[in-house]
Amino acid sequence: MKASSNPFLVGRNVVVDYAKVTSRNVENYAGHTIYAVTEIVAAIKKQKTANFNTIFGAMDEVKNKMGTASNNCFMLYWVSTDAAIREKGLASYQLLDSLGTVIYSDKGIYDKMIGFKKSVSYKQLKGNKKILVDDMIEGFERSGVNLSAEKLAKYKNLTKEIGELSSSYSTNMNSSKEILTLDEKGVAGLPESFKLTYKVAEGTRAAGELSGAKYEIPIINSTSDPVLSNATTEETRKSYYIKFYNRAADKNLAILDEMVKKRDELAKLMGYQTYAAYALVPKMAGNPKNVWDFLNDLISRSKEKAKNDVALLDLEKKVELANQEVKLEPWDVAFYKNQIIKKQYQINNEELREYFPMEGCLKGMMDIYQKLLGLEFKKVNNPSVWNDDVDMYEVYESGKLKGRFYLDLFPRPNKETWFYGVNIVSGKGKEIPVAMLLGNFTKPTKTQPSLLSQKELKTLFHEFGHIMNMMSYHGEFSAQQESKADFTEAMSQIFENWVLDFGIVSTFAKNYKTGETLPQATFDKMLESKKVGSGLGAIQMLQRCLFDMNLYDKYNPANPTPTDDIWQQTNKQLDVMDFYAQTHYQANWIHVNTHPVYMYGYLWSEVYALDMFTQFEKNGLLDTKTGVRYRKLILANGTQKDIVKAVNEFLGRPSDNKAYVKSLGL
Repeated sequence: MKASSNPFLVGRNVVVDYAKVTSRNVENYAGHTIYAVTEIVAAIKKQKTANFNTIFGAMDEVKNKMGTASNNCFMLYWVSTDAAIREKGLASYQLLDSLGTVIYSDKGIYDKMIGFKKSVSYKQLKGNKKILVDDMIEGFERSGVNLSAEKLAKYKNLTKEIGELSSSYSTNMNSSKEILTLDEKGVAGLPESFKLTYKVAEGTRAAGELSGAKYEIPIINSTSDPVLSNATTEETRKSYYIKFYNRAADKNLAILDEMVKKRDELAKLMGYQTYAAYALVPKMAGNPKNVWDFLNDLISRSKEKAKNDVALLDLEKKVELANQEVKLEPWDVAFYKNQIIKKQYQINNEELREYFPMEGCLKGMMDIYQKLLGLEFKKVNNPSVWNDDVDMYEVYESGKLKGRFYLDLFPRPNKETWFYGVNIVSGKGKEIPVAMLLGNFTKPTKTQPSLLSQKELKTLFHEFGHIMNMMSYHGEFSAQQESKADFTEAMSQIFENWVLDFGIVSTFAKNYKTGETLPQATFDKMLESKKVGSGLGAIQMLQRCLFDMNLYDKYNPANPTPTDDIWQQTNKQLDVMDFYAQTHYQANWIHVNTHPVYMYGYLWSEVYALDMFTQFEKNGLLDTKTGVRYRKLILANGTQKDIVKAVNEFLGRPSDNKAYVKSLGL
């Protein structure tokens, strides 16, 4: 195959013709990249005189080439409708990942790096170049470069096996085809438009009652909230809940056990007591003790409110069913929370969706981001994409092209089921960053547009924040594009605050039928209703954090605790409510698979997000000057400057947790 016939093998900043990509193109692209980086690596090792550009600059080019190729391959594994492309995407990603393991544990390259670190040139380095050198050397050391030949071979094998297990887990989760079949009684309480979407057989009316109607509801993220919040029949909620949290459990529980075991072996091989201790070294938290202290403090703050929430929801169930013997179950939480909100605040969250059609929300959100960050987005007509649902935009600053992003917003078979900002091209030097928002929002139907829930609107603003983070980077080095893992969420969490302001939301919250703007009185009640179940919501998040930390910091290889038992232990530790219910959340939870020792980072990041938001509260939510400062100091930073120093510079003072503690309202 000629290089020119491959849509991936184009010049810098040329758009990839994704519509023409074949599985052979993907495989060829990976092979072409491997050949190119192998030549660069050979040249590095031949260097007789170590200098920054020929070693660290060249290694950054390796990182950039492999990163772009890996991102493209994995992205297509997640989103392509072509089974052969998905298969080659995964295989090519794994091949590149294996090569990365080899390169980043290459003693010849590492010795060149250490030689440079001993030189006068290293002592003269300042700023981001010194950070790059130190981080790259640490990365090699964390990749086993100083291990014996025997242990290094084991490290490489473990890394490969963990990657394969992780991919199998994701494939099983994304290919789950669970369906809940219901009759007319079973769908009682569900929104009419929702029922219409999933009706597969008409019923007949006899003696004033409709019978024989049949509904098939797919067990996917976009149907969970409508069913669990609205189904008046408890059996429907229970059946859905159990199916939803048991997706892929028949395969993934065993895979997770093996993955945790191998991650523990890898950590011990590297000289750490636990995988959590190994994984936390490059993060802001630094070590498990800091994470445990952080989580335990939040548990102590949240527990009382959470217990009160459970008592309130439990009482609501007893009153509604006129039965003092019933008790609140996990599948009841969203429903009775919704019932209280309807009664006390006269808010019907399903009816509110009419004010939030995706098209209007998307335009309104983009207008806000453009004004705030000093950018301009231009939609590309007839883009070359992997699916007709996908849109493409270009990003400009003062008329200059600064980046491109794709929007792939709705679910479809075999597509990754969660929500992500996906990096494709880093934006190193004169390169233009490219990213993709992967969503699974409520899909439009023949009779109505995609209508967002409040949760989905918040998710849209959050994930688009990740896209803006990626569009903002134009640094010298690819290796410095990504921030610390437990700060990454802060840069998008901050944007969730814009949906809590009526002045902002009213610019786009228009009823898709009537054009009426969402009334302020309704919005105020929406905000007030958010406190219902807030303590319980905090505890449920903390339970996931505890599970993640117990899984990776308390693992005993001689007598591993079954992962179901860990759930039950965290239930007892929190002593708020039993969430276990014979389900296996750990079998369909992407973070515990691909992002181990990460969940605490959402809460850790939120401390910084809310502190940084105080500047917008002070200067105005659409103040371009503050927004551009935020983009340049925080979003564009990556790891070019120490993160805490960057945050303090943006704030004009040392960062603190006052805004975060206040936000808990506990």
